[in-house]
Amino acid sequence: MLKSLTRKRSFLAAFLLLPSAFWLIVFFLIPLLLVFVYSFGQRGTYGGVVWHLTLKNYIRIFNPLYIKIFIRSVWIAVATTFFTFLIGYPIAYYIATRPKKWQGALVIGLMVPFWTNFLVRTYAWILILRNSGLINRSLMSLGIISHPLPLYGNNLAILIGLVYGWLPDMILPCYAAIEGLDFSLVEAARDLYANDVKVFLKVIFPLTLPGVLAGTMLVFIPSLGAYVTPDLLGGARSVMIGNLIKQQFLSARDWPFGSAITFVLMAVMLAGTLIYLKLGGESSGLA
Repeated sequence: MLKSLTRKRSFLAAFLLLPSAFWLIVFFLIPLLLVFVYSFGQRGTYGGVVWHLTLKNYIRIFNPLYIKIFIRSVWIAVATTFFTFLIGYPIAYYIATRPKKWQGALVIGLMVPFWTNFLVRTYAWILILRNSGLINRSLMSLGIISHPLPLYGNNLAILIGLVYGWLPDMILPCYAAIEGLDFSLVEAARDLYANDVKVFLKVIFPLTLPGVLAGTMLVFIPSLGAYVTPDLLGGARSVMIGNLIKQQFLSARDWPFGSAITFVLMAVMLAGTLIYLKLGGESSGLA
């Protein structure tokens, strides 16, 4: 009787998993397998794929031009993550330490600007940052500068756009971690004559580190693969890896090389995820 009941439960569990398994296989695993197979092909004369299996696409990635693009992409993603943390953590701390009745309203207030389409908000930054944009016109009209500042069409513009775009993804995990913090530990540290800096470094930050790590992954991964923001705010010399992949698939029609770049990018993201899981597990254990 017990075995029969166990079998029924196992069958029911497998049946309930069928829709999600179908979705995962059809819309994720199969396309991923196709891209993997394409990465070993060759570009045809007029585009398309010629099925002569080769590793040249992966070797080609080590061209100094593409290595430079990879380094730039990682650097911008790291800088984006750092500045979102620098801005987002104090905001999260402020929200989490307000009275309960205000926290929900503050979170909603934080999210309202981001309900607008991401593309529209990125175009708005063009109007703000370009030479004839809001910032330069204001500074020039006040006599602070005589020539427009180079705020648009470079790495700085991309960084500003990415920090603005992914800031909530850092704030919300940090807010959740801080909101769940036992502040009696903070009071105990102050009773032991720890100053505010030591309280933060020894108590608050270590206990909220899982939220910081979660926010780091939520910001770093999409920033590394971003292409809309660099495409609109960056210049020809500020190409990121997402733009390179887009160019290979749509402009150059070199699907094999684009597929190879995609898999290298996925490997970098997977390595970052594994590091996050390791650090997240260790921090949870310490906490």
